[in-house]
Amino acid sequence: MRKNLKITEGIFPMPVLMVATYNDDGSVNVMNAAWGTMQERDIVALNLTETHKTVMNIKKRGAFTVSIADAAHVKEADYFGVESGNNEPNKLAKTGLTASKAEAVDAPIINEFPLCLECEFIEYQDNKYGCGVIGKVVNVTADESVMPNGKLDMSFVNAIAFDPYTHGYYKVSERVGEAFKDGLKLK
Repeated sequence: MRKNLKITEGIFPMPVLMVATYNDDGSVNVMNAAWGTMQERDIVALNLTETHKTVMNIKKRGAFTVSIADAAHVKEADYFGVESGNNEPNKLAKTGLTASKAEAVDAPIINEFPLCLECEFIEYQDNKYGCGVIGKVVNVTADESVMPNGKLDMSFVNAIAFDPYTHGYYKVSERVGEAFKDGLKLK
């Protein structure tokens, strides 16, 4: 028998994305965004309201980065979600994390998060079915620590996912199958 959970945000796992921009004074702003995905192969969609400092910065600078949060930095990642850049202008310093300028866009990379997408701002959408930032991925970088044998291995990233049912974070790290291959066994 099935039970009605009386919620609507039921997709699990939801990625825990760290969206980083520069403030007007050049300092780094970071926010936690669980409501984001790849819309196409090189297009990122982030469901964010215009009241976020991050969205204001993205519109001004025309760029942002999206890092995949990892288990080693869950406390910092959560802080970026519970503290607003509108209230705390130097969120990054409070966490002890560091940033570098992205290679391809005018936005910072948070050094401690091992995987980062550098994005050019395309547009802000706002309609009755949602709102958000749409960006084009122009570069992806990974720390060498997650690249044994020179290739990215997601099990080393130790990405975390948000659980909308209990508001928990879970580590996503074990490979359990081969995409576009395992299902062929049923043909």
